[in-house]
Amino acid sequence: MNKILIIGKKSFLGSNLNRYLSRKFDVDIFSFEKVISKRLSFFDKYTHIINASIHSKYINKKYDKKFDLDYKFTSRFKKINFFYIFLNSRKIYLPKNNITEKSELKPINNYGKNKIITERYLKKNVKNKLISLRISNILGNRLHKNGRHNHKVFFDNFLTYKKNKNLTVINDFKDFITINQFCKIVSKIVKKNIYGIFNVSLGQKIFISELVYWLDKKFYKRIKFIKKQNDSFTLSNKKLLNKIKTTITKNQVKIFCKNLIKQKY
Repeated sequence: MNKILIIGKKSFLGSNLNRYLSRKFDVDIFSFEKVISKRLSFFDKYTHIINASIHSKYINKKYDKKFDLDYKFTSRFKKINFFYIFLNSRKIYLPKNNITEKSELKPINNYGKNKIITERYLKKNVKNKLISLRISNILGNRLHKNGRHNHKVFFDNFLTYKKNKNLTVINDFKDFITINQFCKIVSKIVKKNIYGIFNVSLGQKIFISELVYWLDKKFYKRIKFIKKQNDSFTLSNKKLLNKIKTTITKNQVKIFCKNLIKQKY
């Protein structure tokens, strides 16, 4: 039976993955500080390790090994006996429509540049045990409100912007996936013991105006949307979905958004 270790106890992705995967697998979750102090023999029992922790300086600053938690963790092992799930980002790509795993890597910020450096290191050292997930924007609510929240997600920003009376927003289209869809995909990956580099996405355009309308119609009416698009993108998900034999839909995202705002209030 697969046994999973999740690193990042109070993180958005770590806590949501723990809640979902615990229904199907034997799962442990710890903070990075707790895990890094463990003896190497502790990790022998795990088939999959997911690192959902991140240092704030890894997000904003130029690459430095001491802030790369994936490097700090995996560099301890001379041989990797478990599958390592690296939570990569769509920000390693230049924004455009229908980006595939073979598209040019051209990040526009330090976060994207740092993710490329880490992935290249892991490809050399984890090899055929690496699962690198290049993830689009994930929609969902935080389970832990008092964590460090080093990495803001769309719903964090949405709740902040809602406090403004009037807003002007560029109506980019993005590739959004719900936390439920994401967790389902990770579950399938673990169950099938696959490895490789994959885009994780809906694979369809969702305009910011659509998303805001699904979340809050009253707030939608207060926003002036500008048609000019600066940061629009979609990721092709065909490689991954063909591998795990599953489908996800835009309607699932719409329904999730309507329920998400109800849960918040």
